[in-house]
Amino acid sequence: MDGLALRLARLIQETGPLTLAQYMALCLHDPADGYYATRPGLGAAGDFITAPEVSQMFGEMIGVWAVSVWAAMGRPAPVRLVELGPGSGALIGDLLRAAKAEPAFLAAMDLWLVELSAPLRKAQAARLAGVPVSFAESLDQVPRDAPVIVIGNEFLDCFGVRQFVRRDGAWLEHRVGLDASGGLCLGLAPPPSGFSAPADAPEGAVLEVSSAQEALGEAIGLRIGEAGGAALLIDYGRDRFGFGDTFQALAGHRKVDPLARPGHADLTVHVDFPSVAAAARRGGARTTPITEQGRFLQRMGIAARARTLCDSAVRSGRPELAEVLARQLHRLVDPTGMGQLFKVLCVHALAADPPGFSDAEEAA
Repeated sequence: MDGLALRLARLIQETGPLTLAQYMALCLHDPADGYYATRPGLGAAGDFITAPEVSQMFGEMIGVWAVSVWAAMGRPAPVRLVELGPGSGALIGDLLRAAKAEPAFLAAMDLWLVELSAPLRKAQAARLAGVPVSFAESLDQVPRDAPVIVIGNEFLDCFGVRQFVRRDGAWLEHRVGLDASGGLCLGLAPPPSGFSAPADAPEGAVLEVSSAQEALGEAIGLRIGEAGGAALLIDYGRDRFGFGDTFQALAGHRKVDPLARPGHADLTVHVDFPSVAAAARRGGARTTPITEQGRFLQRMGIAARARTLCDSAVRSGRPELAEVLARQLHRLVDPTGMGQLFKVLCVHALAADPPGFSDAEEAA
């Protein structure tokens, strides 16, 4: 065992088995040995790749969306542009490049990045060199005196869940404890007082509940309900209630045992978008229908953008680049790639649903 594993074992000995939510938080954010605090591995050479690293077109479409929403808000100045969990900074960099088509938006923008990881903050600041930017550790630290446009791509999936399983007609909770040799293992414990779940769930059903995901949804809803604006949330997850075990660890672009090396792998779960949307509405905002990433990007015009880039590549004598762009587009929008697994939700205070969420746009 290394440092974090030993400390987790001692904590379990002292206080008892950990919920999956507690385990995820410690593995990801422990200041000394947590994954995001010490060794976040984004990109092709790291542990996982996100849509902004797949292609510049992804961030550019988010930029088109942000400018369009700002116009629908009445072009307020200032407007606070906030990215939650900016990762490598690729998305916000591509967003800002696309937004250059509307200089007034850039002039009105007050940019904030919500990031806990010191290594990632450093990477983000380097990528945005010359761009005025402020950092915060949570949305609550972002000033509340202006309308907001919030972007959160693959942010909610690292918010921990409590996981329950149906066994012999009763619900039990998965917890991280210790085996006979003192190693970390997954076991079952009685659910907390007040826990409720569908009584007709099938034997072996797994239910995941994330109070942290819901809390962020409500916080976004409160902020937008009070100050105005919109938030775009993109992540892999479900668009309707369902059972299933989605807890996983990724290292070197492969799934690994989540308990094997705490702090050395990215831990994620699928986002419960219906619960996040309901929480945002409780906060006082409106929500769009939950849609698929591929459909959203197509509605925002990614196919036309790909054609423009491909034509430019061919004209410049680089037909191989056109082939790369075609593969990138396929990965982002096709159901066999990221197009169907990833979902998109908008929380907003506009009179009508913002761009990207209308069937009419798709038909056009």
